Amino acid sequence: MRTDLFTDPVDGLDEALTAVDAFDRVLVAGLLRPQPAQAAGLAAVATAVAGTPLAALVAEAADKAAAGAAGEDHLVALAAARTALMGSVHDALTDRVADITGRTRAERNVPDAAADEPGANVLAAARAWLCDLARAGWQGIDHELVAGAAPVVSAMLPDPRLRRQATLLDGFAAELAASCPGATLDRVPERRWADLWTRAMLLTLPGAARTAATSTATGRLLPLGVDLQEHATAVQAQVHAVFEPADGTEPRLVRAAVSAPKPDTVVGAGLWQLLRPRMSLLAAAGEGRALEIDAMPVTTEGDLVWDDERARTGEPADPFATARVILSTATDPVTAPLDRHPARISVPVFLEGYAAEGEDDGQLTFTLAGHRLAVDTDRVPAAGPLTPEAVAASGACLGLLRWDAGEFVLQPLAVETTVRKKTVAVHAGAWAGGTTDKVGARAEKAATDTVAVLRERAGKLLRK
Repeated sequence: MRTDLFTDPVDGLDEALTAVDAFDRVLVAGLLRPQPAQAAGLAAVATAVAGTPLAALVAEAADKAAAGAAGEDHLVALAAARTALMGSVHDALTDRVADITGRTRAERNVPDAAADEPGANVLAAARAWLCDLARAGWQGIDHELVAGAAPVVSAMLPDPRLRRQATLLDGFAAELAASCPGATLDRVPERRWADLWTRAMLLTLPGAARTAATSTATGRLLPLGVDLQEHATAVQAQVHAVFEPADGTEPRLVRAAVSAPKPDTVVGAGLWQLLRPRMSLLAAAGEGRALEIDAMPVTTEGDLVWDDERARTGEPADPFATARVILSTATDPVTAPLDRHPARISVPVFLEGYAAEGEDDGQLTFTLAGHRLAVDTDRVPAAGPLTPEAVAASGACLGLLRWDAGEFVLQPLAVETTVRKKTVAVHAGAWAGGTTDKVGARAEKAATDTVAVLRERAGKLLRK
């Protein structure tokens, strides 16, 4: 592993992000009556994409927007330019990750044109609302403007093909509503809201709603770890694994995710009770076992479309043995064009032989061959036995390499540490399939009581 590349600058990265930041500041005050500073920000975006196929469209859009005369097509062009810049940052960083890990990446396939475009009218309505947001700016939002998303979301939800767009718009509108009126905001989350706005805008365009192309996978699946992501009303567990095809071709990295809505009273180990009935892979990951899969659908981006009927639990498989023997030979998946964003980078890596050090600000770092890597212990979930203390005392770590706040960081998924002179593996997802651990069992019992009460109350409401 090229640890010296953790901190080496990436050519062109700062320039691309500077142009993105300039555009993000434009959206704060809005495009209804642009000021000179906003015109400069728009010009910066146009300059950043000069020499690309977007150059002429974006230059015209920047001029129109600076004059306060931007139409829908112009705003779409600006959203495309910002997405392209963030995509270039993603590509530069994933190239750097490939240099660090020494692994190869799969080839990106150009998707076929969509044969059936769903909901053209409702997508146009969503685009119109997003244009109104851009004109008002984040400082100009009010409850009336934000409420305009509600009928659009309601019209989208019945169509499964538009569920992704509906969820994005609904969540975005909820964030904006919680911040109304915008004129009173002390601090605006410029990057986040601009990310949501540009992604929502492009997902309203023809072709964006197409489902990912899939093939089938037959062979052995070796789980590496579970990334648990929790929000107030939803939870998702994403299992990262190495797939060994039955035909003997090169192993590759794949993912499988399951998600569920949740009440805010279900936290910690109780989250597994919401997820566990839905995917046998969680049980296998928790128990440290391989799975044999047969014709399991898999997208070109490496996401398994999980079907329990196509999986059979196999022999014990130690994730650390998998990491030491196979991980370096596996092929990394490619990212879908519209998903290219630095926040999407989450690459499985294996580290050992490092020195763990705590900083005065509480930040943990691993030092490998004289090079430092920040460790994001805030991402360690409370729904498992892995703790920041165990990470700090570890000698080997399985984790996800991410990019956050201008640097590479490591999210631990599992560690090897020494307990009573014995090497012990501690996994964040160890409780996914159930546990006999005393702490985990107590947490499960408390969560069971909470979930049972909630289900009983929900049943009474449904019977009324």
